[in-house]
Amino acid sequence: MTDHAHDLASVHDATERLLSAVGTLDNASVTEQSRLPGWSRGHVLAHLARNADALANVLEGRPMYVSAEARDADIERDAPRPLDAQLADVRESAARFQRAAAVPADWTRTVTLRNGISDTASRVPFRRWIEVELHHVDLGIGYELEELPAEFTERETGFLAERFTGHPDVPPTRITDGTRAWRTGRAADVPEVTVTGGPADLLGWLTGRRDGSGLTVTGGPLPALPPL
Repeated sequence: MTDHAHDLASVHDATERLLSAVGTLDNASVTEQSRLPGWSRGHVLAHLARNADALANVLEGRPMYVSAEARDADIERDAPRPLDAQLADVRESAARFQRAAAVPADWTRTVTLRNGISDTASRVPFRRWIEVELHHVDLGIGYELEELPAEFTERETGFLAERFTGHPDVPPTRITDGTRAWRTGRAADVPEVTVTGGPADLLGWLTGRRDGSGLTVTGGPLPALPPL
């Protein structure tokens, strides 16, 4: 089973890194475009805060969000806030998530996320770690995929390879950084395509944050991956 206590500590550390970095910005910087199309940095920070509350809901047995429309409306409402309000919200919502996770519980239980997706409770802290690390990169304030913790990069690569496994639109694919390898895509005895690259470039491609130009592909073109 996933070590949820370890992942909760990693979430805390990642959140502190993000808060320290964002704390060097000013109000004008928060309104500037992030690396996510259509979202300012304020949108990213608002999403991070609301996601912490949403995952606390999951751990406490409530729906993750009231609705998709309410989720989007909350982000739009909170995005224009000044820096100090954004920082306080990210910090306080992160603390609420940690408190929800500190309640003794059965971590092997199944929980329900967005869009009917289910998972074991023990994987919820890792899902929060993903949000914090990748959206820190999305802020475009100097934190790059190459700076992500090596453990995180390896686990997220495996997590996404698992997510795309069996997808009918993804050819049978072997992914490797030269040391480790993962399989994804449609089931097959032998992969059709092999994608090779450094850990950051592989993760960038899998998460839609890089176009794959830094990767080497054999056996066919670089697979087009479905949106996350």
